[in-house]
Amino acid sequence: QVQLVESGGGLVQAGGSLRLSCAASERAFSSDAMGWFRQAPGKEREFVTRISWSGRSSYYADSVKGRFTISRDNAKNTVYLLMTSLKPEDTAVYHCAAGQFIATNGNGVNYWGKGTLVTVSS
Repeated sequence: QVQLVESGGGLVQAGGSLRLSCAASERAFSSDAMGWFRQAPGKEREFVTRISWSGRSSYYADSVKGRFTISRDNAKNTVYLLMTSLKPEDTAVYHCAAGQFIATNGNGVNYWGKGTLVTVSS
């Protein structure tokens, strides 16, 4: 059974940092691109970032560029999201995603995690 399980969310003050992790079952992880999306209360799901299977290529939403870094450890079937200089507007449930290709509108995603809540206080 394919599973993506996120962890690392929590409450942090503005300007702080958090690192999210997404542990994937082997079937979800092998040869797949991985990504992160987020959904704030009352808002639509928003693309955050994605990384290729090799880890050589990544892409970020303008809203997080320069503050967030995605990485992956294929040996551990885990993808990470390091979030720095956090802002209150980063508050959302962050979902891990996997697929052959991850479009910014979510097309191409085959598997979704249930999410982890990140709350940034001002």
